[in-house]
Amino acid sequence: MRPETQKALDDFLTHADMMSDDILADTREMFGSMPYILPVLRERPEYFALTAIAEEMVCRPKYLSPKTAELVSLAAAASVGAEYCMKVHIRAAAKEGASRDEIYDTILIAALIGKTRVLAPALREMCEVLPKDPETRKDP
Repeated sequence: MRPETQKALDDFLTHADMMSDDILADTREMFGSMPYILPVLRERPEYFALTAIAEEMVCRPKYLSPKTAELVSLAAAASVGAEYCMKVHIRAAAKEGASRDEIYDTILIAALIGKTRVLAPALREMCEVLPKDPETRKDP
């Protein structure tokens, strides 16, 4: 790393502790609650500050409205079964103006896509092991 880059990073990290406190306060205000993992990750302020800033940039993208970003976050949380994250993003989406019907539709879309995660590989394996035409069957 170039010395000037290292210096900029070091300067940034000297403020990581203070930034981490601000990030937690902003998070509580934005979501109305505190995701469990954040105070635990905050125990390592240098890591926490860097990742939280990156996550903020991803979760509040330049070209999506906050409501849309929250609906996308909800869909992602639903697709991986992150129950607490779903609750946080449902509340945040509502706070950003999403209606109950918009939230419901988001969950239904996530469920449909999530179902494909199970069906696609399982049906491929089934068709390979037990094809409709028994003459094309591949024995292991």
